[in-house]
Amino acid sequence: MPSIPQIQISQQYAKLGIDADLGRYEMKQPRPTLELEQPQAKVEMRQPQGELKIDQSRAWDALSRTNILEVMHRIYGQARELAMKGTARIVEDGNRMAAIHKSKADAIPELAMDVRVSFPEMVYAGEASFDNVDISYTARRPEINITPSPVHSRAQLNPPQVDYYRGKLDIYMLQYNKVEITPPAFDTRV
Repeated sequence: MPSIPQIQISQQYAKLGIDADLGRYEMKQPRPTLELEQPQAKVEMRQPQGELKIDQSRAWDALSRTNILEVMHRIYGQARELAMKGTARIVEDGNRMAAIHKSKADAIPELAMDVRVSFPEMVYAGEASFDNVDISYTARRPEINITPSPVHSRAQLNPPQVDYYRGKLDIYMLQYNKVEITPPAFDTRV
């Protein structure tokens, strides 16, 4: 039986080649910009003067250079004591004369020999001492006023910087598609 000629068809599919690398991100976050400003604080200082007191009245009194009323008061205070001593001496002399009958000695000539005209020693000046000058000092505290100044701050956020670098993408043909049709062999004999 005669054979039926057949056509052979063969097909080859296309093949693609892909060479790809991943992309790359670079991210930077700049720090925020911060500006601080603080004016100087105001400081006011005041130092009141201290008070120095020197009292040298006792030193002048020891040198007899004091107030005349003080000297007269001092003399008056001593005069009373001297008057009392003088009165006591007169009473004693009177008692000696009254007791003339008891003593063999004559009291009147003895008393006459003791008569002296003198002025008693009176102290006009005050007491001399190394500590006659009184010094006192009153210190004053400094007055300090501080007026603080506020801090002025300004902050500015900086956005992130994002950069993307594409990767490589190569697409190429590894194999082209094709269709082969093979006809049957014809018998050309007749």
